[in-house]
Amino acid sequence: MARRTSQNRPTSISKLDVPFYARPAVDVARDLIGTILVRRRRGREFRGRIVETEAYIGPQDLASHSSKGRTKRTEVMFGPPARAYVYFIYGMYEMLNIVTAEPGDAQAVLIRAAEPLDGWDANLSGPGRLARGFGIKLPENGLDLTGDKLFILDRSCSAPKVLATPRIGVEYAKHWQHELLRFIDADSLAVSKPRLGPGAKSPRS
Repeated sequence: MARRTSQNRPTSISKLDVPFYARPAVDVARDLIGTILVRRRRGREFRGRIVETEAYIGPQDLASHSSKGRTKRTEVMFGPPARAYVYFIYGMYEMLNIVTAEPGDAQAVLIRAAEPLDGWDANLSGPGRLARGFGIKLPENGLDLTGDKLFILDRSCSAPKVLATPRIGVEYAKHWQHELLRFIDADSLAVSKPRLGPGAKSPRS
């Protein structure tokens, strides 16, 4: 169950707080499914229901940027939780990650897909499209996710059916590519392809 703060919007849905993020990435990644990502920019508010995440569980995880050590690029991963880790990839896309766990542990969750809300017409299927749709750029790297520009609200309804699958696009990570560290809303059409990989299962089974 997501932890709540006393800072409530008029809808009574609470903003996720630092203790929610100060946990292992695998737990945060699973619990983020069904929560609402909010972006405020240029006088507008954009919201999307998170339906796909991936956990990166520290320097021992060969798929994680932190496995290369503490660098200028990865510094934010080693800092406090509840911060945005935004990086540029393939010369084309920004990616939004959320720093989790305790300072120094360098764990993070990649936000891979969301369903646009409030009549917003956007394709948020896939991490590159998601960041582009929300207007998330490199200047947001290190942004405090408990602030008012970019944050996540607790679920507004019951928890969805969540499945765990292997991560996508990390073949270089040896045996780590097979770990069930990608989480999806099993009923969402916004989940990126492939929806299911070998060995997909309920993360609590």
